[in-house]
Amino acid sequence: MTLLETLFTTYKESALHGRYITLEHIEPIIQSLGNNFEVGVLGRSVLDKPVYSIKTGTGTTRIFIWSQMHGNEGTTTKAVFDFIHFLKSEEALAAAFKQHFTFYILPMVNPDGAELYTRENANNVDLNRDSVNLSQPESRILRQAFEDYKPHFAYNMHDQRTIFGLQEGNERPKPATVSFLAPSYNEEREINPCRRQAIDLIAAMNQTLQQYIPGQVGRFDDSFNINCIGDMFQSLGVPTVLFEAGHYENDYEREETRKFIFFALFSGFHKIYENDIVVNEKDEYFNIPQNKIIFYDVILKKVKINYENKEKITNFASQYKEVLFEKSVIFRAFIREIGNLDGFYGHVEIDCGQAEFTSHDGAKFPKIDEKADFSIGDSKNFVNGLPV
Repeated sequence: MTLLETLFTTYKESALHGRYITLEHIEPIIQSLGNNFEVGVLGRSVLDKPVYSIKTGTGTTRIFIWSQMHGNEGTTTKAVFDFIHFLKSEEALAAAFKQHFTFYILPMVNPDGAELYTRENANNVDLNRDSVNLSQPESRILRQAFEDYKPHFAYNMHDQRTIFGLQEGNERPKPATVSFLAPSYNEEREINPCRRQAIDLIAAMNQTLQQYIPGQVGRFDDSFNINCIGDMFQSLGVPTVLFEAGHYENDYEREETRKFIFFALFSGFHKIYENDIVVNEKDEYFNIPQNKIIFYDVILKKVKINYENKEKITNFASQYKEVLFEKSVIFRAFIREIGNLDGFYGHVEIDCGQAEFTSHDGAKFPKIDEKADFSIGDSKNFVNGLPV
C-alpha cells in the first residue's frame, strides 16, 4: 500500500458517505475539530443556515478551499473533510503542512442547496454564475472571505456528471474520474504568471493521479466567463484550480472518487511544500485530454423494436436521474436516446441479440423520458435500466 493509500484509509472521515452531504452531516465534525482549528460562521444562507469557515495552520502560504457551492456536489466535500481529518492527526507531515501553510476552508457554501439536493441555492440561482452580480448572500460571503484572506492559491471544488469521458485514438474511452481546469483570466485565454502557477500545480497533481487512474484524468474547456467564480478569482490575480470529481467504474456513491480527490489535494500540497512544482508545465497541462460528452449510464444494443408495424434493430440508452428520497439519493433510470448512438458508450453495455423490446404497458418500442422498466425477449426483465 502506498503512502497516499495508507493516509486515505487511516483518515477517511467515516461520518460522511454517499452522495447526500448536508449541514446536518458536517456540523458535528466541525464542532469536534478542537483547539488547533479556528471555526467561524461567516454569514447565513437564504434560508438562514450558517456558512462555516475552518482555519488551521500558521504558515505563510495561504490556501483557500471552498466546496459545495453547488448543493448536489458533495464528493469533494467528503475529500476535504478526509484531508481535514489528516491535518487533525499527529502525523509528522500534518504538522509540517500546518507550519508551511495556513488553510482557510469553506466546506459548504450552499447549505440550502445541499439540503434540497439542487445545484442552485434557495433562490434558484447558480452561485457559480453570480461572481459579478453577487446577488446572493452565499456569493457575497464567498467573495468577502476571498478578499479578506488574500490567498496565494484558490481551490474550487465540484462534481461532474457521468456523461464525461476521455478517449485516445480508437481505444474504448474511460470515464473522467477527476478533471481539472486552470480557468482563463481573459477572453483571449492567455497564460500569465498567475494562471501558469495553476497550470503547473495541476500538472503535478496529474502526475500523481496517473499512477492510480491512468487515462482517467481530464481537462475542462477554458472558455472565459467572468460570471464564474474561478475565472473571476484568476482574473483578480490568484492562481485558481477547479477540481471536478467524476465517475469511477461502479462507483455511483463516489467513494472511490473521493479517494482520488484526496490524493490530488495531498500530492499538490506536498509538491508545494517540497518546492517541487516544475515551472512551465504548459505542454503537460494541455496534453491532459479534454472532457467529451460520450457516455450514457446504460446502452442496450441490437434490440428489436416495432413502431407502426415496422420492425427495426436499433440501440437505446438510459441515464440515471439523481432523486432525493427520504434523506437519501437514489438513481432512477430514464430512457434518453434511441438510434445508432455512434460515438457514444455506456458505463454498462448489454447486447440483446436482436430480442424484442416490450414496455410494461405493452408497447413494442422505447419512449424518450419514460422510466427504464421493460422486457427484452421472453425471459429478461429490466428494472431501473438493468436486468433483474
